[in-house]
Amino acid sequence: MLDIIGKNAREAAFVLGKTSTIKKNEALVKISEALNDNVDEILKENEKDIAAALENKMKASLVDRLRLTKERIEGIALGVKQVSELEDPVGEILGMKLRPNGLKIGQMRVPLGVIGIIYESRPNVTADAFSLCFKAGNAVILRGGSDAINSNLAIGNVISNVLKQEGLPEAAIQVLSDTSRETATKLMKMNQYIDVLIPRGGAGLINSVVKNATVPVIETGTGNCHVYVDESADIDMACNIVFNAKTQRLGVCNACESLVVHSAIAKQFIRAIAARLNEKGVEIRGDEVCRSIADNIIPATEEDWGTEYLDSIISVKTVDSLDEAITHINKYNTKHSETIVTKDYANAERFLKEIDAACVYVNASTRFTDGFEFGFGAEIGISTQKLHARGPMGLLALTTTKYIIYGDGQIRE
Repeated sequence: MLDIIGKNAREAAFVLGKTSTIKKNEALVKISEALNDNVDEILKENEKDIAAALENKMKASLVDRLRLTKERIEGIALGVKQVSELEDPVGEILGMKLRPNGLKIGQMRVPLGVIGIIYESRPNVTADAFSLCFKAGNAVILRGGSDAINSNLAIGNVISNVLKQEGLPEAAIQVLSDTSRETATKLMKMNQYIDVLIPRGGAGLINSVVKNATVPVIETGTGNCHVYVDESADIDMACNIVFNAKTQRLGVCNACESLVVHSAIAKQFIRAIAARLNEKGVEIRGDEVCRSIADNIIPATEEDWGTEYLDSIISVKTVDSLDEAITHINKYNTKHSETIVTKDYANAERFLKEIDAACVYVNASTRFTDGFEFGFGAEIGISTQKLHARGPMGLLALTTTKYIIYGDGQIRE
């Protein structure tokens, strides 16, 4: 069965690689409209997933990540439409140089081909991943988690129906109905059909793909994101940034999980932020300095410094210098998103240069690490590795290049 899916995807990728920008854009607009037109059916299927999640006592923040609403589907549809408005990277010529022998050598941007995506919980990924892969000329094989299977299949069916109506290959998107681990493992080894594999989910999923895949992997990382409050920070600004980064949405990879505070500002800031976080019922796990400043702070363990909670929990570490803050963050972060709150320009510049992460901020919430916020339209994920792509992955990250060479009869002697 997987072989048939792989062959169909390969054939679809060949067609998509030569499909015009106009045709792709027209299809995306109609898919956006179809998602809105089929909102009741999608919500009906999503309710099945939500009921199962509640029965299995899934964590509230993860249920929220799974849940679709009319407004969220409208947002998904808008994201698809916005991808249609983005510049098509396929066919772009990246320079052309004339060699002494008369050859003209340049590079052309081309699709990756067939992209496999293994993901968890978030049904919006189905539409986001398809729209970006499709616009960049790629076919996509999607293996979502069992917790979102009904939602994923419903969205996939809407998309494939439009593709069929538009005379485009339905196999441009294939959502696997079999969510077993065995199927996922086989998918990871389908080198003859899949050009690249992208995992989206928790650390367990990502580590499993990286360890078991023979298909090349673009690793999207988990998010133990830090906010460092420097000694010169504006207290109100720092409180607003931490409060937003931690509580605006809990179950996302760009939420703040770890707070680092300079000891010179700790007494004033920790009291202020503890009061704000208490409004949302956030549990604070801190070191001895934190616990001596504010009540109701639980002792932090070594494990807390490196944990992505995806819940109403935050760790707080005090430091005596910027050097100590940078060392701590680089030791425990997941290379995702980090921010410094400071009035000191030199400290801000050092933080930007020395923190090892895909996205590094000065005086802003980590919640902005997002393809839409960066102007890419929908994103395929946040890459935390250093090869091929890093940070929010938009259209360019879903292409590669090939050399094109023009001659007029040259032969090598």
